Amino acid sequence: MIKLVELTKDFGHLRAVDKLSFHIQKGEIFGLLGPNGAGKTTTVRMLNTLTRPTGGEAQVAGFDVVKSAFKVKQLIGVSPQEVNLERDLTARQNLHIHGLSHRMEGIKKRVDELLNWTNLSERADDIIRNYSGGMQRRLLIARSIMHRPQVLFLDEPTVGLDPQVRRLIWDLIRDLNHKGVTILLTTHYIEEAELLCHRAGILSHGKLIALGSPQELMTSIGRFVVESLDNGVTNYRLFETREEACNFAQTRGENVRIRESNLEDVFIKLTGERIGQ
Repeated sequence: MIKLVELTKDFGHLRAVDKLSFHIQKGEIFGLLGPNGAGKTTTVRMLNTLTRPTGGEAQVAGFDVVKSAFKVKQLIGVSPQEVNLERDLTARQNLHIHGLSHRMEGIKKRVDELLNWTNLSERADDIIRNYSGGMQRRLLIARSIMHRPQVLFLDEPTVGLDPQVRRLIWDLIRDLNHKGVTILLTTHYIEEAELLCHRAGILSHGKLIALGSPQELMTSIGRFVVESLDNGVTNYRLFETREEACNFAQTRGENVRIRESNLEDVFIKLTGERIGQ
């Protein structure tokens, strides 16, 4: 459904995206992980036709994002990291305008359906500037699927939200995917990627440094982590088995914790950085 072949983007002397190559299958939730500045948003902007690549190729649903940009726009939905709703209009009006821009039929029915799906029906006629952050995020997702796209791009869809609202949005994402929508999700929330994504790619300085299912990526570095506090600094050691981890932990004295590895451990192992930085 999405294909990248050595996709590259330069901003002057800065290479933001460096020859990315991977495929995303139809019906998949694919996560792009990495710290701020890793190239996640730039990659998404190239795929949704907002930024022109410097080099390489990208296709969405078989259409080139440069040569067939208009067709790609018809097939995709985008929920950006920044909230770009019309803040002086209501939720209903925001969705209605989006439907008009896509020359949809049955706009009123679709608007009512999405307001109900996002639990915003009771506030449908309130002005957006009076919405909470979580309500605005839900409306962004509703707007992005108003025209029933085949592919949905979600750029940090839960950034800055409290855990309860994040989980509500996760349910919406799962429901969309269950209905057949292919989703590319960028995030630096580890738990989000592990719970939602069928596969994930880890970016560092614009390069793809790891690719696979969350379980494959975590298994590749070791299933268990021993954290020990030494002189105010937390050290990490990775082990294949819990027995190996326990044996090592016994040599470290107090202030030791054993846990299962996660995607952030993969990133730290490969780059020495943390995803949230």
